[in-house]
Amino acid sequence: MRLKVCHLLGTSLLRSSSRIQLSTVSYSVLNKPGVIGPPRTVPDHIKKPPYVATGVVPASPLEPEIKRDVDIQGTWNACKLARYVLDRVSKSIKVGTTTDQIDKIVHETCIANNAYPSPLMYKGYPKSVCTSVNNVHCHGIPDDRPLEDGDIVNVDVSVFFHGYHGDVSETFMVGDVDEAGRKLLEVGRQSLMEGIKVCKPGTRFCDIGNAVSEYAYSEGFVVVPEITGHGIGSYFHGPPTIFHIPYEIDETKLYMQPGMTFTIEPVICEGTEEYKTWSDGWTIVSKDNSRSCQFEHTVLITQTGAEILSKWYYRDYGDM
Repeated sequence: MRLKVCHLLGTSLLRSSSRIQLSTVSYSVLNKPGVIGPPRTVPDHIKKPPYVATGVVPASPLEPEIKRDVDIQGTWNACKLARYVLDRVSKSIKVGTTTDQIDKIVHETCIANNAYPSPLMYKGYPKSVCTSVNNVHCHGIPDDRPLEDGDIVNVDVSVFFHGYHGDVSETFMVGDVDEAGRKLLEVGRQSLMEGIKVCKPGTRFCDIGNAVSEYAYSEGFVVVPEITGHGIGSYFHGPPTIFHIPYEIDETKLYMQPGMTFTIEPVICEGTEEYKTWSDGWTIVSKDNSRSCQFEHTVLITQTGAEILSKWYYRDYGDM
C-alpha cells in the first residue's frame, strides 16, 4: 500500500557508514514494462470481493477494528491460504520463468482452493499478484519478462477466502545473486521481524516504524517512507496505517489492542528513498535504479503479544 507522508524525520541522518558500496551494477535495471497479458478469468462459483462487481472499493472502518473471534478465524484462514499459495509459487522461481507465469500459478492455486486473488481488478489492477523485480519497489505488474540470473523478485500474494482477505509477501533470489543483494534480503527479512517484535497490547503503532528503521539504517540501508502496512480483514485495506519510519501523528500514537490485525511490510532499499511511478499508475521504482526488497506478514494482536497469521504452515505442496 502507498500513502503520501506529509512530513518526515530526517532519516538520511540515520544512514550508517557500514553500508555496502557498489562500484558496478551487477543486476538488470527495469525501466519499462514488458507485454502484459489480459486479466485471468474467475469461475462464477468463486466468491468475489465487492469491488469486482462495482469497480468501487467499499469503505473500511474509520478506526482500527477489534475483531470478534469469528473474524479473527476468518482472517487467519485467509492468511494460511495466502501463505500456502506463496510457498507453492516459490518452487517455480528460477531463471527463465516469467512473472506472468508466476501470476498464472498464483491465480490457478487460488481458484483450486475456492479463493479469489485479491489484487485482481482492485482499483483496476489487471493481474492476480504483484511481482517486483530488482529496482521495482512494489506493485510490479506481471509480464513476459523472464527472470534472469542474479535477479531478486518480490511476490506479494493476497487472497479473498470465505469473505476475508489474507496478505503475505517475500523477496526471492534468482540464481546467483551478488553479496550485496544477499545482504539486502537478509536485512529486509530481519527489518520485518524487528517490527513484529514490538507488537503487543499497549504498544503504539509508531513503535513499529521506530524499530524497523533503527535496524535498517544501522545496517546501512534505507526505508522507503511512503509504502505502508494496513489493517486487513473483511476489507482489503483499512486502518491502522503502519508506517515503517519514525512518524508520530494521532493515528500512529494509538495503542495496539487484542483483536487487531494488520500487515507490516517495509520496503528496504540500497540507495535513496526517492522513487517514481511508471505510466501504468502502479509500478513504483527507485529513482536511482537501486534495488529494494520487501517482506510482509499479517499480524494479530493477542492478549499477551502478537501472532503471525501468515507464518509458514505447510510441509508439502499437495492439495490443502
